[in-house]
Amino acid sequence: VVREGEAASFDRALLLALRNPADAADPLGPRWIEEIGRDITALGGFAVLFIVTASTVTYLLLIGKPHAALFVLVAVAGGELLSSLFKLGFARPRPELVPHGATVYSASFPSGHAMLSAVTYLTLGALLARLHRQRAVKLFFIGVAVALTLLVGASRVYLGVHWPTDVLAGWSAGAVWAALCLLAARWFQRRGAVEPSVDGPD
Repeated sequence: VVREGEAASFDRALLLALRNPADAADPLGPRWIEEIGRDITALGGFAVLFIVTASTVTYLLLIGKPHAALFVLVAVAGGELLSSLFKLGFARPRPELVPHGATVYSASFPSGHAMLSAVTYLTLGALLARLHRQRAVKLFFIGVAVALTLLVGASRVYLGVHWPTDVLAGWSAGAVWAALCLLAARWFQRRGAVEPSVDGPD
């Protein structure tokens, strides 16, 4: 759909809808909203995701779950590799319809921030949720993971550095990879290769 240009009108309409009709260089809302957008988009950047992943791995090691820690590393690193391969394969240019509100270095499709946020936050959220029995704690971890993923992706469009379909593809690919990783973790749990959750191997 993206390669054939079928989503071009949707992409253009949504990107322009987030800009001042009189000035495409001006995102909707006051100046501080744009600053918040940059702060949020940083949550999907390499540095922040590295810190979050490293902190989670350290936590898992401290509570005696080395195999789960290794699983997190493999899941996140695999997501990074997939994102890079997709970008190389599609090589879609960044939007030039509006000025960029953040510095960009790579191809546009899919959104690396959206995909890696989904991979990292959804994987970690689900894994951490399985370490607790309380339903409220489980919902908290999952809710935070989903919210962060959605906010990071939306910020990329708001700042004009990605087409909406880049973000949709990033969310989709990231969620699928996270789901596959979690299914793999449960498979390994049943065979004793990964530490069981508090609810047991299932």
